[in-house]
Amino acid sequence: MGLQAQDRQLSIIPQPLELEQKQGAYILHEKSIIQFDDSDAELTALAELFAQGLFERTGIRPQLASPRSVKTANTLTLQLTSDTLGDEGYRLTVSEDGITARAAKANGLFYAIQSIYQLLPIGESANKGVAIPAVEIMDKPRFGWRGLMLDVGRYFYSVDYIKKYIDYLAMHKMNVFHWHLVEDHGWRIEIKSYPKLTDVSAWRPSTNFQRGSYINHNPHGGYYSHEDVREVVAYAQSRYVTVVPEIELPGHVLSALVAYPELSCTGGPFEIPEQWAIQQDIYCAGNEQVFTFLESVLSEVVELFPSEIIHIGGDEAPKDRWKACPKCQQRIKDEGLKDEHELQSYFITRIEKFLNSKGKRIIGWDEILEGGLAPNAAVMSWRGIKGGIEAARMHHPVVMSPTTHMYFDYFQGEPYHEPNAIGGHLPLRKVYSYEPLPEELTPEEQQYIMGVQGNVWGEYIHSPDKCDYMTYPRGAALAEIAWSAMKHKDWEDFIRRLEDQYLRYEQVGINYAKSAYQVYFEVEDDVAGKKSAVTLKTDSYQPEIYYTVDGSEPSLDSPKYHGPFEVAEYTTVRAATFKDGKRVSPASVRSMVRFEKTE
Repeated sequence: MGLQAQDRQLSIIPQPLELEQKQGAYILHEKSIIQFDDSDAELTALAELFAQGLFERTGIRPQLASPRSVKTANTLTLQLTSDTLGDEGYRLTVSEDGITARAAKANGLFYAIQSIYQLLPIGESANKGVAIPAVEIMDKPRFGWRGLMLDVGRYFYSVDYIKKYIDYLAMHKMNVFHWHLVEDHGWRIEIKSYPKLTDVSAWRPSTNFQRGSYINHNPHGGYYSHEDVREVVAYAQSRYVTVVPEIELPGHVLSALVAYPELSCTGGPFEIPEQWAIQQDIYCAGNEQVFTFLESVLSEVVELFPSEIIHIGGDEAPKDRWKACPKCQQRIKDEGLKDEHELQSYFITRIEKFLNSKGKRIIGWDEILEGGLAPNAAVMSWRGIKGGIEAARMHHPVVMSPTTHMYFDYFQGEPYHEPNAIGGHLPLRKVYSYEPLPEELTPEEQQYIMGVQGNVWGEYIHSPDKCDYMTYPRGAALAEIAWSAMKHKDWEDFIRRLEDQYLRYEQVGINYAKSAYQVYFEVEDDVAGKKSAVTLKTDSYQPEIYYTVDGSEPSLDSPKYHGPFEVAEYTTVRAATFKDGKRVSPASVRSMVRFEKTE
């Protein structure tokens, strides 16, 4: 390919709003200069990050200079201008004379830089300079909330990995890192006013590593100190990512009750569970000590996180203990509440008022709608889209995150080929098919949909490598849903662009899943004719599929798939995907068995 960049098909993810490829290329070389206003500290930091990013990808580190000292062409210019593309939009011009990125805010310049990275040739030697194809791009995001959640409550991840997770999120132009810090199985944030939360609640003796009863009896735990949190937040800010902490309440808090059993309805004692399951013991809504505790906890959280929004959970809080608790029943009576669902609404609303007094807003899972929604709350709709629709109709902000399309702890390929997962089946094509704006809403109501988020729950994700595997490339599909205009949604073009994205993942060290290369079957049975029509598909671009019907493993010597074919009943079909003469997927297997109806 050399320096003939104009011959290259571009592969930017997420797809920009407007992109026009031009003739020619800008040649990045050792004497290239990044030009910016060095009196602006934010631009200076961004330029330094840009220079480092180019060095990591090309081996070339441009010099940094201000317009006052540099009057030459062939520069890479970062420029803040008045613009109509909002805080995150940008305009990018690449020509033989130089590169210019313009935006109203540094956020937009950061996203322009991510696009520049994706214009770079992958794996090309920098000996003669690196050709960046000439383009004109005008771009801005569709949604303001483009998020990924990582559950560290069940499995603790190091600060180093959290930073990498933020890097990967930012390279896809996503801007919210939802940090799930509190869970029945572990409390992960230091609270100085309640030291047992880290001395006791952050540790457990064993872990349910696999589906079923298998228990790994190695102790596990960890927590983030105030210093750790500040480090992560500052790192995220430098990449224009907002860290939204989740402090679960009133349920998913058994870890806290182990340390402070007086906050429960029964008084305990408790142990951190080793099996994954919803726990019956939650905070006692009739006990004033609980609100004293939570206000103290949240006061520390507010000081650590500049995010305007704090996630308070609110999901999967069984009411059994409240029904049997004299204090909770007295609270229902005293407050004139109808039932335990309204008691939860009282609980959430009281916490919301406290956080509002600290200048914060709350968001919670869609269960917070039950019993009445707190006045200023935003809703994260996970049990399908019904909760999001209801909240939007009430003119409350909504983030769409339904299990059907946004739960990245689900299997993404044939389960017999995949590592252990919590269940469900969410292949890449299904993620990409999601549309966050429900048709049931009016255009006015749709304006309350802030955006979309993917969730990585940690029950069976116990390592950074597996976390990468479960997140990408599904995270790339999420990014395009969240950023790109609906008119540009094109599955075939997306999977074409993913082929280059996979190489970028390898370049930066993301252990992405190759499940998209797996073959899946679409079968139409002709019972009367005792035969079946078999269609072979993948979630990859222009796959080369080879198959067998004789029990052997597919190879390049096997029949190549060109379209649907017929087989007799009781035939077993094996199929695999090949690329550049090598097999890139395991063999998928399907047996055609006719099941006759018996009277």
